[in-house]
Amino acid sequence: MSMTTAFKHVSYLWDESRAAALAGNEVDLFIYRSNLLGADLRLTNYAGGNTSVKIQEIDPLTGESVAVMWVKGSGGDIGTLTKAGCANLYVDKLHTLKRRYRGLEFEDEMVELFNHCLFDPKCATPSIDTPLHGLLPFKHIDHLHPDALIALAASQDGEAIMKEIWGDTMTWIPWQRPGFDLGLQLEVALKENPNLRGLILGGHGLFTWGDTSYASYVNTLEVIEAASLYLEKNYGKTRPVFGGAKRESFAPAERAEKAAAVMPTLRGLASSYRRMVGHFTDDPRVLEFINSNDLAVLAPLGTSCPDHFLRTKIRPMVLDVPAAGTDLKAHILQQFEAYRADYAAYYERCKHPDSPAMRDPNPVVILYPGVGMFTFAKDKQTARVAAEFYTNAINVMKGAEAVSKYVGLAEQEAFNIEYWLLEEAKLQRMPKPKTLSGKVAYVTGGTGGIGKAIAELLLQNGAVAIVADRDRLEETETELKKKYGKDAAIAVAIDVTKPEAIADSLQQSILAFGGVDIVVNCAGLSISKPLEDHEIKDWDILQDVLVKGQFLVSQQAVAVMRAQGLDGDIVNIASKNGLFAGPNNVGYGTAKAAQLHMSRLLAAELGKDKIRVNTVNPDAVLRGSKIWEGDWAEGRAKAYGIAVEDLPKMYAARTLLNEEILPEDIAKAVLVFVDGSLGKSTGNVLNVDGGVAVAFVR
Repeated sequence: MSMTTAFKHVSYLWDESRAAALAGNEVDLFIYRSNLLGADLRLTNYAGGNTSVKIQEIDPLTGESVAVMWVKGSGGDIGTLTKAGCANLYVDKLHTLKRRYRGLEFEDEMVELFNHCLFDPKCATPSIDTPLHGLLPFKHIDHLHPDALIALAASQDGEAIMKEIWGDTMTWIPWQRPGFDLGLQLEVALKENPNLRGLILGGHGLFTWGDTSYASYVNTLEVIEAASLYLEKNYGKTRPVFGGAKRESFAPAERAEKAAAVMPTLRGLASSYRRMVGHFTDDPRVLEFINSNDLAVLAPLGTSCPDHFLRTKIRPMVLDVPAAGTDLKAHILQQFEAYRADYAAYYERCKHPDSPAMRDPNPVVILYPGVGMFTFAKDKQTARVAAEFYTNAINVMKGAEAVSKYVGLAEQEAFNIEYWLLEEAKLQRMPKPKTLSGKVAYVTGGTGGIGKAIAELLLQNGAVAIVADRDRLEETETELKKKYGKDAAIAVAIDVTKPEAIADSLQQSILAFGGVDIVVNCAGLSISKPLEDHEIKDWDILQDVLVKGQFLVSQQAVAVMRAQGLDGDIVNIASKNGLFAGPNNVGYGTAKAAQLHMSRLLAAELGKDKIRVNTVNPDAVLRGSKIWEGDWAEGRAKAYGIAVEDLPKMYAARTLLNEEILPEDIAKAVLVFVDGSLGKSTGNVLNVDGGVAVAFVR
């Protein structure tokens, strides 16, 4: 190994000062190495691959020094790996399992025996790849799924190409599902050739190692770099990449427009088993593939690497959009029905007597030539990661076709992994979905006190959220992503009085998440003046923002909901002032009354679409509210003849419960309308005002 630090196709991220600070702690260095490898998606996918280190520990039972392997636990991600995400096992006990192994048909029983090898019973659950690390003699091991290596591993001539690049310093292990037997094969391969620097698992990935964490890291980079350079010099050498372009991509703006036009329909159909969240990408690598002559040949072959396959299903659906004038939804439905039938036939051909029941037959990956790729999953992160994995699969197909012929995972092998009883057990252990899991919430006025509180509570209950507003967008989006995850929320600019601004914000929402399920009309402002001081401009802006804004947002959002064909919710944030005639409030109170009655009218019209429309009436939400930052507080204080600072106490004192109303109280009222608790209620009004008798609905 040359220990170079200059690479073209991979990132050398090792920091000597950082590593020096960890010197003497092999586990910390192993975690550091793992995080560096996971930081470069060219080296491995999210949650793909695993790393390990073998160290000496003091056995708590005997007090003697014993060999212990630390390895990434089941379901973890090396890019974010911590000690808590690692399993640690006695190395000698792992070897002892060889005496218990009864052959391939008994592979699954070995997984339970891993638990009897744990050094720390409280550590993470060992993964199926544990014996692949434990039975190899090396101190530091990296098992990754780099696109460049899988391109060779999934090519017809992969073994010969491996020898051309690395000679006898690498060896080839034909495809086999991960498990104890594969670990035994790796052990034999090393005994037969102890001078190897790595192993290629056919159709699967790469194993590399080193005496130190740094040596293993550099060895891994060097092997992947060599494969990448070999592919680079062969792209287009004998034939154009993917057989050349069959069509051109649409311009970026037109791609976005076409994607947004079709994505709600796709999402609705993909949600026939459970509500799905979508992701869209028009990455250049995706466009190169979906516009190519080879798309029709390669897409049906599916993926090769098990990690790719588990995230993307047996194969993608290629979208055939009809000519203008054809019923788009009916045409796409036919394609979904054909895909579902094909999936059911695949299940029937491959199932075993003890196979779990057939799961959701809808596609995860949908390719739209000229436009891009859609992915749908239970949440945004899973949908985004599925897109990343299929992009990896595209890279693999591109490389394999450049140097040989791409070979996908055999159908029966694919099924055996997808419906593996161990995978089924893992699915059964998954936590129960939150009440709003899979739901997309769109909140206008979303950066203000009430709107933001609503968005946060919906996020806490499993939804993804779009906060639409005129200001504080960047800071609000940053805060929400920090608290709830980078895939949880976006902030979009909106002017609710302008249809084109609403359309643009909804297009961004669709492209981010696939559609809209919950609309909360919370954008607002307040003007409190006596009749003689009320100007036309005051009247107009109140009507425009509160009434026309609610109408325009609802009108455009309902079109998206109808395209999805799923049920939905509209919750309008009105006011106690829509029911109660207070002083110096003619413009605001009139607009709020209009919001209330519009909600009833919409409820009457949209019931046939299973779209519920309800209203929440707050009163005097002072804390955190944008409304009270302006002249409204001064106007209300003047109307009641008190100082501004006395308003919270005055408003609380006039309620039956003597309680101040907070943004979180309004958010809870919205939640009860949209979380299924009141799934058969529409046209209702819920006052959240502490009890103001003159505003009782009657």
